[in-house]
Amino acid sequence: MKVAFFDRDGTIIEDYPDHEWTSIMHPVFIDGAINTLKEVISKGYKVIIVTNQYIINEGYITLEQYHNISDQIIRELKIHDIDVLDVFYCPHAKNEGCQCMKPRNGMIQQAIEKYPNIKLKESFMIGDSAVDIELAIRMKIKGFGIGVGAGYEDDNIVQLKNISELVQYI
Repeated sequence: MKVAFFDRDGTIIEDYPDHEWTSIMHPVFIDGAINTLKEVISKGYKVIIVTNQYIINEGYITLEQYHNISDQIIRELKIHDIDVLDVFYCPHAKNEGCQCMKPRNGMIQQAIEKYPNIKLKESFMIGDSAVDIELAIRMKIKGFGIGVGAGYEDDNIVQLKNISELVQYI
C-alpha cells in the first residue's frame, strides 16, 4: 500500500501561534487542501496524518480539545468522500525527548507496525515545516515542503508554493 503522510497544522488546516490554539474551536481548511486530498486518493494513495501536538503536554490545549478538532477534521473530510486511514499524533512537550515527535520517525514507525503492507518506497511525506522534510529524508521517502525544502541537497525533496501544487508531482 502506498501512503501519503500528511502533516496537519499548516498543511491541511490553518496553523496558529501556540498560545492562540487555546481558543480555537473549529478547524479552518487551507485553500486547496480538500481537493488535493481527493486527488491523492484518486491516484491510489492512502492518507495518514502525522502531527506534532506538543501543545497538549505544554498546556496550551487539553487532550479533549485536540480530539475535538481532529474529529471535526475527519467528519468534514468524510463529507467530501475523503477517508483518512489513520491519524498519529505526538502529544509530548518539546523537552520530553520522545521518539515520536517529528523529525524523529516514531509516528511513521507506528504506522508501519499497524499497517505492515505500507510500501515506503512508493509513499511520501508532505508538510509545511522543516521537521516534515527532515522526517522524509530520515525515512528515505519523497518529501514535499510547502514553503520549505529549499537548501536540502536531496533529490527526493520538492519545494511547493502551496498544497495544490502537489498533484502535479504524484
